[in-house]
Amino acid sequence: MASGPRFDPSEFPGDITLDHVIPAAAANFVALPADLRPELVAALARRGVERLYSHQAEAYDAVRRGRHLVVVTPTASGKTLCYNLPVLQRLLENPEKRALYIYPTKALAQDQLAELGALKSGLPIEVRVDTYDGDTPPGRRTAIREGGHVVMTNPHHTRWRRLFSSLEFVVIDELHTYRGLFGSQVANVIRRLKRICAFYGSNPTFICASATIRNPLELAQRLLEEENIALVDRSGAPRGERRLVFYNPPLVNRELGVRRSSMLEARRIAAPWIRAGVQTIVFCRSRLAVEVMLSYLRQDLDPRLDSSRRVRGYRAGYLPLHRREIEAGLRSGDITGVVSTNALELGIDIGSLQCAVLVGYPGTIASTWQQLGRAGRRSGSVGVFVASSSPLDQFIVRHPEYFLGSDPEEGLIDPDNLLLLAAHLQAGLFELPFLDDERLGGADVQELLRLFEDDGSATRSGGRWFWSRQAFPAEEVHLRRILADNVVIIDTSQPRPSVIGEMDQFTAPVLLHEEAVYLHEGAQYHVDRLDWDEKKAYVRPVEVDYYTDALASVTVQVLDTFAGPDTHGLARSHGEVRGGAVDGLRPATALGGSPPHEPLARFHGELKITSLASMFKKIRFHTHENIGAGPIHLPEQTLHTTGYWITVDEALWRSLGAETLEAGLQGIAHSLRHIASLRLMCDPRDLGSVAEVRSVTTQLPTVTIFEVYPGGVGFASRLYELHRELLDDAALLVQDCPCAAGCPSCVGPLHLVEGAKEACLKLLSAIALPV
Repeated sequence: MASGPRFDPSEFPGDITLDHVIPAAAANFVALPADLRPELVAALARRGVERLYSHQAEAYDAVRRGRHLVVVTPTASGKTLCYNLPVLQRLLENPEKRALYIYPTKALAQDQLAELGALKSGLPIEVRVDTYDGDTPPGRRTAIREGGHVVMTNPHHTRWRRLFSSLEFVVIDELHTYRGLFGSQVANVIRRLKRICAFYGSNPTFICASATIRNPLELAQRLLEEENIALVDRSGAPRGERRLVFYNPPLVNRELGVRRSSMLEARRIAAPWIRAGVQTIVFCRSRLAVEVMLSYLRQDLDPRLDSSRRVRGYRAGYLPLHRREIEAGLRSGDITGVVSTNALELGIDIGSLQCAVLVGYPGTIASTWQQLGRAGRRSGSVGVFVASSSPLDQFIVRHPEYFLGSDPEEGLIDPDNLLLLAAHLQAGLFELPFLDDERLGGADVQELLRLFEDDGSATRSGGRWFWSRQAFPAEEVHLRRILADNVVIIDTSQPRPSVIGEMDQFTAPVLLHEEAVYLHEGAQYHVDRLDWDEKKAYVRPVEVDYYTDALASVTVQVLDTFAGPDTHGLARSHGEVRGGAVDGLRPATALGGSPPHEPLARFHGELKITSLASMFKKIRFHTHENIGAGPIHLPEQTLHTTGYWITVDEALWRSLGAETLEAGLQGIAHSLRHIASLRLMCDPRDLGSVAEVRSVTTQLPTVTIFEVYPGGVGFASRLYELHRELLDDAALLVQDCPCAAGCPSCVGPLHLVEGAKEACLKLLSAIALPV
């Protein structure tokens, strides 16, 4: 392979599970479009662009023919020009037209502002380009809304009446990030945007750019509710030869599945490169981890006096000017090493690095490729993924073929979630009256409008519906959550208390009860007080050698079954059974059901989940001994959501030795939940899992995976369809774990239960039948 940074696997005691070279690829150039304005041709030439990559030309042609567009090509392949070129061409043809650019982060919007600003310089018209977000000064906001040709924003701001009448293009960058709850919210924002545009007489073309996922076209169709969408997914950009290495740190405790710290192993890999002047980026999972790794690498660079200048950190919380300085230093080569959260994962231009080190799995395969792609333009670049002990990390590092093969991840949304739809309908009603029989996007909202009329929020007059309250309803729409009354987490250690996070009501009693040790970005906080009425948790930083584990009594009730072998038989609620366990909530109950005839049956439906946290334990790290306990005095929580569940036939259960299988069923719940999050591109915390064991004729051994968001956002139905793949991958996760009898990396916190791993594998093997 081409000469590049040295990486010798023999110097590391862990397992190299992948050492793969991706060959270089030459660029596929095509001539500039014949209709491109001469002024734009000249502007491109000043930027060194005299030809286009094939995918850029294909994208330009599709937009010029009036089609909506999704571009799916690798990191650093020039996706930005796919939308900037047709937008600037149209503005030159008609300076009255406008474009709206939507980015998932402020930093990315700022970066693209600079990119477009450089390209537009020298054009014969003044193209006014501005960002509009929460940091925009009030005095500039009106001017931007009234006069901006290209407005760059994140999805929280859509109130530009003047803009709508001339809106020609809506650009949505990083499409793959608009999934789950966030994507479902944004889909409703787009419904409202299109409705206002139609009112003002415009019909914009949507241009989307995405990282590689399995279903980019389907996600775009669902998000935009459009069918005439062109997909451009063959990159014409050049690619340098790249080496990919997956490294699993060595076990330090085989029985508990504990491995050597991924932070320390990543430090050993990155430090020699930085000392040798090889430009390197290290990605960490949290802000705290960034600061710790930064201090490690600076220590390794000593006694150089410029170590603090040569190695820099990059994360949210840094001032914008500070971030711009670091980006410029990377491009110029003045900075040799940067330690970052995923803030540098998205399309911010930081030049061409030689090495990327990932400390832990970023959460999705798409994000992993994007982070590794930060070292990809130069031949001889190296990307190293260093796995932690978490289940997802261990599954990916032990199955690199899953990573290199066809992309398994899907972006899923459900904009018709009733709670989301109702909130956005209220905002839409405030923006414009609704006509009788008018829909919000594809959703029939007439029944909701009648409900609003009953509670005094809406009135009907002359065949139209009007908002009748004083409040501005869009202020209650929070794009990254469903309900406004989350519990706010407040750090009281500073003279001026600060909000460090928030948590949904359903989970808060388990993780934020008084005396809990709450983990936030890797740091420990003690919960001194939880004011449930005000929904505020008051915490302070601590360093203790234990964690807290809450016990909850949980009941799961089937309200309706949407799919299953006996849909009608399970369409009503069933009795509540004590004696199960919930992964993440550590509960004690779950659901039963009418016994299906199959040895293993799968279902998908609507659930009511009730949780009552009653007590907590203090568990010492490493030894896992119980060193204390206390009561929890909080009200019972109820969640209406959707879920996927499997039941084991009673005869099979008894034949396997039911009394030995309880831990195995809990292990299946744990492994399924983590494998499901891999398939759905979501965080494992977006899902809950329940394992219930009881040998009763009419109530069966059951594992339930449910969505933690009220009403669900489309995960459960897809889990039902992926049933066989989920079970197969769960079996691989447990089977390939090198621990002796079960550990948190495979079957969850059951390592003190004798035979947990064996019972889990026994059960998975027995139910590995066609369903």
